Amino acid sequence: MVGCILTGHGEFASGLGSAVEMVAGPQDNLTVVTFRESEAGDYTARIASTIKDSVTNYGNTVVFCDLMGGTPFNQAMLVSQEVPGVDVVTGTNLPMLLECLTSISNETTAPELAALALEVGQEGIANPVLGVGAADDTYDTEEDGI
Repeated sequence: MVGCILTGHGEFASGLGSAVEMVAGPQDNLTVVTFRESEAGDYTARIASTIKDSVTNYGNTVVFCDLMGGTPFNQAMLVSQEVPGVDVVTGTNLPMLLECLTSISNETTAPELAALALEVGQEGIANPVLGVGAADDTYDTEEDGI
């Protein structure tokens, strides 16, 4: 099994974690680590401890971060160099997390989950546009007597 850690700036991780729980229910292998300005002094120790605990409990771990180059990403990368079995993914979004969390099995490895995250995360980004008159095609108020 793979442990998952969600981290990022401000309320990113707690908000996205809340959305995951709303859609997919509680996830036992997901831990949220916030990085608030007021907590910056102890963030390095908190993220390192959380990653090490996750690897101990699950064997390997994927850390999902909001932004490449930010403190949460940088600290996760530093820990990943010291602790085997850690993969770090950046640019985390809700479709990515949902697919990853619901696809984990006992045989899943961290590199496999990281690869899935990249694939699904990109697929979850879209710019759908309704064509002109699309609303008229699906609901005609005059024909419906309104």
